[in-house]
Amino acid sequence: MQAAWRVGSLFGIPLFIDYSWFFILALIAFANALDFSPVLGPVLGGGAGLLMALLLFGSVLLHELGHSLVARSQGIEVNSITLFLFGGIAAIDRESKTPGAAFQVAIAGPAVSLVLYSLFYLVAHGLPISGIVQVMALDLAKINLVLALFNLIPGLPLDGGQVVKAAVWKFTGDRFQGVRWAAKSGLILGWGAIAVGVAIIAFKDQWFSGFWISLLGWFGIRNARSYDQMTTLQESLLQIVAKDAMTQEFRVVDANKTLRQFADEYILEASHFPVYFAASEGRYRGLVSVEHLHFVERGLWETQNLHSIVHPLTEIATVEEKMPLVEVINCMEAKQLNWITVLSPAGTVAGIIDRGDVVRAVASKLNLLITEVEIKRVKAEGTYPPSLQLQAIAKSTTD
Repeated sequence: MQAAWRVGSLFGIPLFIDYSWFFILALIAFANALDFSPVLGPVLGGGAGLLMALLLFGSVLLHELGHSLVARSQGIEVNSITLFLFGGIAAIDRESKTPGAAFQVAIAGPAVSLVLYSLFYLVAHGLPISGIVQVMALDLAKINLVLALFNLIPGLPLDGGQVVKAAVWKFTGDRFQGVRWAAKSGLILGWGAIAVGVAIIAFKDQWFSGFWISLLGWFGIRNARSYDQMTTLQESLLQIVAKDAMTQEFRVVDANKTLRQFADEYILEASHFPVYFAASEGRYRGLVSVEHLHFVERGLWETQNLHSIVHPLTEIATVEEKMPLVEVINCMEAKQLNWITVLSPAGTVAGIIDRGDVVRAVASKLNLLITEVEIKRVKAEGTYPPSLQLQAIAKSTTD
């Protein structure tokens, strides 16, 4: 949702409107205005049509707010709510920790819509009103009922798909299996919607209805595939361990060398390594802090050795060879590191991992076409490719 306009916040949750929302708002307002204008006239009919469109999206907003508030009650951060062409979406920081909690988040939206259906129905039938107000209340009741029932269709990305995910997760004990089953259901429903839309166009010559149903099907397919791909990536990050991703792009130098010798032999080289570890008497002494050279007077470089600028391994960020890559990513992000040291079971330096190494390991595991040129760019810039979203996916996998 990059092309979105922030319009405020609700309960501290940022509210955005995607630019595609204005198109569907105008379309719905126009369609309602055509219904109301014969009774109210063009001006009041147009105003009533716009009001109905806004109340419809207000219902969508409350639907998403239901998801958001239940998620937040579980300690999950809600990053935003965005209204767009197909309705609304709540962007949460991570998934629920149990299938029961996931079910609560999923069912909260339809539950809100059913409550709104009941309220509008009572307004239409329980209060002494008539005319256009009653018509609008009845229409809003029907819309919220349809919104609840439509979202309960059992396939991702709909709420019903999230319910399926929670049920399969509960039955199998595997959250990833839940997502895969719900995504498959979403794909089947999406292709079915496209087929229905094409049939409506072909046999009933209703182009708008057929096109809209097909568009919804395409949206469902795209998002179901996205869920499936994200699940595959999450599983891979748990299966790949630090040993699979680490490289030996470092040098081990004699800790007894003077600072002058170190600078002349290594730092002044045209192709010097970015990382150095110092060792003496067969033992690693730690990481050489090249930056600290600048804080030592040049006159002392001849007499001081590397021991004076070494950080012991116990004082730097390290991970073990068997640590899952997802934890390596989270550790690097939490400590804002460009790279991290990997230790062997014996406590010696086995390798280092930077973001480029992470991308290479993931690409190898999933057979992704990521070139060495792109990996070198990641190493140089220290940022993951936007298409992989590794930082966000790693965080949501372990939280």
